[in-house]
Amino acid sequence: MLSDERKIFDPIRKKYVALTPEEQVRQNFIDFLLRERNFPAGLMMVEYALKVNGMNRRCDIVACNRSGAPLLLVECKAPGVSIGNETFAQAARYNIALRVPYLAITNGTATYCCRIGFDAGSIEFLEDFPHYSAIE
Repeated sequence: MLSDERKIFDPIRKKYVALTPEEQVRQNFIDFLLRERNFPAGLMMVEYALKVNGMNRRCDIVACNRSGAPLLLVECKAPGVSIGNETFAQAARYNIALRVPYLAITNGTATYCCRIGFDAGSIEFLEDFPHYSAIE
């Protein structure tokens, strides 16, 4: 059976996946992380499974430090989806389980990145997305 479904190659999962609007955003952001911010592909995971309040969830992108501990969580939305409090709340819920020091949210048009200070209970929005070497 032939399919008209368009696909895109995911270099992290090393396979072709359906090209949805959200997947296009995710793949563009993975490319940005790899090429422009020097994140190692071997330390990135896509659709990372976790449990939040007993429910199965999936993070779009999780990048780890060289010891394998989660460092960055990225939540991707389709281009037409506005980024608001609900999107930040979703990422924050995921971070209850992961406790990463960096959260990012993108819809391909707007991208927000913040540093989480667990000791001080602070959130600092960054003006520019950091390079891997600055946060590892």
